[in-house]
Amino acid sequence: MEKVIKEIEDLRKKIRFHDHRYYVLDDPVIADAEYDRFFQRLLALEGLYTELVTPDSPTQRVGARPKETFLEVEHRFPMLSLANGFKDQDIRDFGARVVRFLGHSPAFEYTVEPKYDGLAVELVFEKGVFVKASTRGDGYVGEDVTGNVRTISAVPLALIATKQGVPLPDLLEVRGEVYIEKEAFETLNRNRVEMNLPAFANPRNAAAGSLRQLDPAVTSKRPLNIFCYGIGEAIGPEFDTYHELMICLKEWGLRVNSKYINVCRTIDEVIEYCHRLEEKRFRFPYEIDGAVIKINQLKLQARLGQKSRSPRWALAYKFSPTQETSRIVKIDVQVGRTGALTPVAYLEPVEIGGVVVKRATLHNQEEIQKKDIRELDTVIVQRAGDVIPAVVKSIKSKRTGQEKRFAMPAHCPVCGSKVVRKEGEVVLRCPNPDCPAQVKGSLKHFVSRGAMNIDGLGDKIVSQMIEKGMIHEEADIYALTLEDLVKLDKIEEKSAKNLMMSIQTSKKTTLGKFIYALGIRHVGEHIAELISRHFGILDRIQKAKLEELKYKKSEGTGVKGIGKEIAKSIVSYFEDEANKENIRRLIDAGVCFEEISGPSPSPVFGKIFVITGSLSSMKRSECKEMIIRRGGRLASSVSHSTDYVVVGESPGEKLEKARSLGIPLLEEKDFFTLLERSSNS
Repeated sequence: MEKVIKEIEDLRKKIRFHDHRYYVLDDPVIADAEYDRFFQRLLALEGLYTELVTPDSPTQRVGARPKETFLEVEHRFPMLSLANGFKDQDIRDFGARVVRFLGHSPAFEYTVEPKYDGLAVELVFEKGVFVKASTRGDGYVGEDVTGNVRTISAVPLALIATKQGVPLPDLLEVRGEVYIEKEAFETLNRNRVEMNLPAFANPRNAAAGSLRQLDPAVTSKRPLNIFCYGIGEAIGPEFDTYHELMICLKEWGLRVNSKYINVCRTIDEVIEYCHRLEEKRFRFPYEIDGAVIKINQLKLQARLGQKSRSPRWALAYKFSPTQETSRIVKIDVQVGRTGALTPVAYLEPVEIGGVVVKRATLHNQEEIQKKDIRELDTVIVQRAGDVIPAVVKSIKSKRTGQEKRFAMPAHCPVCGSKVVRKEGEVVLRCPNPDCPAQVKGSLKHFVSRGAMNIDGLGDKIVSQMIEKGMIHEEADIYALTLEDLVKLDKIEEKSAKNLMMSIQTSKKTTLGKFIYALGIRHVGEHIAELISRHFGILDRIQKAKLEELKYKKSEGTGVKGIGKEIAKSIVSYFEDEANKENIRRLIDAGVCFEEISGPSPSPVFGKIFVITGSLSSMKRSECKEMIIRRGGRLASSVSHSTDYVVVGESPGEKLEKARSLGIPLLEEKDFFTLLERSSNS
């Protein structure tokens, strides 16, 4: 048996070594046939001696059972998105902000590397062994995709402990981008078409769809790859620079694109390297949509810190959007939920960046006139920000004389109301709040995920309900009955019951989500959250004056992030009697939310909790909801950022770690006392 154990260990060591040479270094030193012989021998031995199979064995990449759904994973440190730059001046402004923030700091360097167009993930290694993987999600909570990531050959199941290198950390959280290379994507799509399956739109969608398969066996058949580009937390060795850290990650067996991580000493060098990457972007075997600029010194990164949505020490420089030529078949006008009339060009289908584009925005009449865009024109189309298709310009040299000038209508194309243009605006609007297009847009917004999140109430069902006269205002949704729902086309009784349950569940929400759901012009999710945190209760928001909302830095008054236009829009909305009545009906229907009294509302607000052991008085999910409603957060593991560890019955290793880090411990009764103080504060 000792001989068998030694052979198994030697085979695993060889296979890991050759995996590293092949997938990470792109420099194999043996033929595929010889590698296959090692792998088949290991499979045979593990088949005979199943008690010797370990989770980190190279044979265990596929072995997890299909999931029914993805579990949530809370990131110890947020996976923030990056601020974007589109011009050279944006890069210079970034450098100037860093210098201004650091003041009289020592000289620093930048790093520049490709920005990969894939799906962000976090890999967690404990004592060198891969234990968990999750998607970015909303930056704070992602989905557990451990079984799927195990199938990616470029992800080591165990890190390589180099004899003379840096020792492996006890805990390592690695951030990376999962992607599919261009050639592999084309092959994947050809195979799907041959099997009468729909082709993927682009490599990014293919990678995202593959990683979110409930069955890891399906994921294992997709050609996924990964590049690692940073860390969340590392307990163990420390590093001086980001570049040094990346080189070490590569030595540990992680796939790092070190060839294209360039260290720059000046902002001019940064700009020059960004341009070099952009020039060769189409020669890369994978999709890149920009360059990522970071401060190299890790201590300075920590000193710079982060804003609410992005770190101050990094910038994503976005390359010029991909453009293609097409022809405008006709120009139509759409009416949005705020009454805005937007001209839309219907195009001869054209593929841009892997997506077939059939429509593009023309923004407004002023833009059409400025660019002299006409029906039947040949035009250049781009996906602005690689997302929203837009017509850039017309190609006048290709005109035949058949082209037609376009003018915006004097009346709403949906309800016939005479359109208006408010002073200082270029957008025409339908002034009729009962316009079917506005009603439909408002209701679709109200039920959307970021708002009231009524699962199952999609576009088609909302449209049906409006057409049948079942709903007209948001409050009407909560007056619906099961009998109403079963009358809808293609809705069976079971689906109707699920939808009723979803409607009832949505009544319990947060103040921020409720404000966003109202659809106030200029008020997105972030602004809605700022307002709710600042004022705390709905009544105060409804009565807020312009000067209470508009931020004045010199006086320290108002809500930071809210300017004059947003403030005017909020005041105008809550002064409208119809809006007041709609809110009253929603509250009467049972819509409720935790209101916050004051800017720092409770002892729980802003704190991070970890629970170890089982609680006798409630489920963990209920406990999480109570913490979140009071402005706190629940983490899955103990770290230096943890504020409290709640100790239930039969606590695990988290208790010992909390003690070693000096984290305050709360018995169950003390925890509920804290929650009660939060409710009363």
